[in-house]
Amino acid sequence: MKSAAKRWVTEMDRRTFSGLALGSAVAGPLWAQPAAGGKRKVLRYAFRAPETTLDPAKASDLYSRTITAHLFESLYTYDHLARPVKFKPLLAVGMPEHDEGYRVWRVKLRSGIYFPSDAAFKGQRREVVAEDLVYALKRFADPRNKSPVWGFIDSFKFLGLAEIRQKAIDQKAAFDYDTPVLGVRALDRTTLEYRMAQPRPRFIEFLASSDLFGAVAREVVEHYGEDIDKHPVGTGPFKLTEWRRGSLIVLERNPEYREHFYDAEPAPDDVEGQAMLAQFKGRRLPMIDRVELSIIQENQPRWLSFLNEEHNLIQEVPPEFISQAMPNGQIAPHLKKRGVRGQRVLMPDNSYTMFNMEDAVVGGYTPDRVALRRAIALGMDVEREIRLTQHGQAVIAQASVAPQTTSYDSKFRSAMSEYNPTKAKALLDMYGYVDRNGDGYREQPNGQPLVLNWSMEDDQRGRQRSEIWLKDMKAIGLKVEFKTGKWPELLKASRAGNFQVWHIGGQSASPDSQGALQRYDGTQIGGQNQARFKRPEMDAIYTKLSEMPDGPERDKLFVEAYRIGTVWMPYKIRLHTVRTDLFHKGVKGYRRPVFWQEFWHYLDVES
Repeated sequence: MKSAAKRWVTEMDRRTFSGLALGSAVAGPLWAQPAAGGKRKVLRYAFRAPETTLDPAKASDLYSRTITAHLFESLYTYDHLARPVKFKPLLAVGMPEHDEGYRVWRVKLRSGIYFPSDAAFKGQRREVVAEDLVYALKRFADPRNKSPVWGFIDSFKFLGLAEIRQKAIDQKAAFDYDTPVLGVRALDRTTLEYRMAQPRPRFIEFLASSDLFGAVAREVVEHYGEDIDKHPVGTGPFKLTEWRRGSLIVLERNPEYREHFYDAEPAPDDVEGQAMLAQFKGRRLPMIDRVELSIIQENQPRWLSFLNEEHNLIQEVPPEFISQAMPNGQIAPHLKKRGVRGQRVLMPDNSYTMFNMEDAVVGGYTPDRVALRRAIALGMDVEREIRLTQHGQAVIAQASVAPQTTSYDSKFRSAMSEYNPTKAKALLDMYGYVDRNGDGYREQPNGQPLVLNWSMEDDQRGRQRSEIWLKDMKAIGLKVEFKTGKWPELLKASRAGNFQVWHIGGQSASPDSQGALQRYDGTQIGGQNQARFKRPEMDAIYTKLSEMPDGPERDKLFVEAYRIGTVWMPYKIRLHTVRTDLFHKGVKGYRRPVFWQEFWHYLDVES
């Protein structure tokens, strides 16, 4: 599967960027100075859902992590133009060393990198040291932070880290940041060592997540206390200058950002990538002065903001406007005349419908509850959903594996994708979900009413989905009541287990296919595992996948994991989205990141 996946990714990358128009190479100063007349280079675009936090230790949603990825920096990063992906040093000097069968990893930190000036430093220039990365990781273990990704971090089994967390919980005391941890420590001012209980062959993917695992200064956190969310101080290319929650986020170029120059290694046959490299190689980063992010949840105003040039980039053109934007896969003539360019890509993502496995109606592992979840999944007409709500901009998912990840196989087929309302009704009949009172809706096997409480966003897309799923469930005799709310509220409720049925999307943050299986890992309940699913056989596979090197045996384990997910059905994986991004002629060098979130500093924007 792996070799096929790699071939598919390469071909997909070629198709993705084949229509991307580029200007000719330019010469200019290394530093992107403001244009004549004081005009500044500003990137403007909109998120379709609000951010939740700017504190990496508390972030899990895509929108928050897109912002933090530009404020903080991790030890490594991804080559912006390389497809398939390549890693390269960011805060580190050279690539990491590992021994003891991938259980121990050591990284040398680059000297001369400084945090931007801040009141927390009391007028002193503050250099980044290895202890800043140690402290940043410990913050995820601090129970007070309630990090939604703690379960993911704990799955790496850093020696001693979970123990000091548990001590704080047991003693109801403050987390002791001064206690040495064998699993993550600074050997000296510039040397980091990570020790894990089990092999982690792909640990560099962890070290390349600037959105979560960038350097954090302890004195900044202690200075701002509960207000740390409002004061993200990282070494990244941008600084936060304005934040109106759920409305507007403004970042400006970090004036103290070190000398960092545009460089990349696109594939030799990547024509567009090679043209970008020729155009920008040697330019000092970032090349723009300012980023303005609006939150526009409704599709039409977000689309109009782009058409009216209030925004110069739109990521993910709303599906209902695809025919206006790129009919037959080509830029519409009226947009092309205005210099609009774009790209389309099958994303490394999944859209899930998830069931709360601790719920008294849809949860549990008894045959009748499994039958109910599988019947709901069989009754969902995903092809119709793609046609009506995505306007064809998606493909039906076969399993939780995401496109463009290492074990994805576009030819793989499973029962996860099956739509069969006749089989769904037969399954419900078999396990006692029948209509006893003649009202057209089924009751539970014990005779109690059966009502599916389905959480739904109160926006246009949510309303479209609710109409489709209401019809789907009615066709198999199931009654649905929708509970509407804002996305951040529903996300918070789902993490706490306060939901019955909801849907959510997930995007892979690394090239390893295992990332999508975090939702099935029993140790990550309350974090990525929002369905609260726990089965020993799946936990054992997740652990084994973490330890094994890439190869055919590991690929077989992935297939078994997908089978288990289909059997128990804590999630109905519905689709993978196709994203179309458009940008006005003034935006130069745009290429959608694959697994990482940072890209603003690689753009040039005409003032």
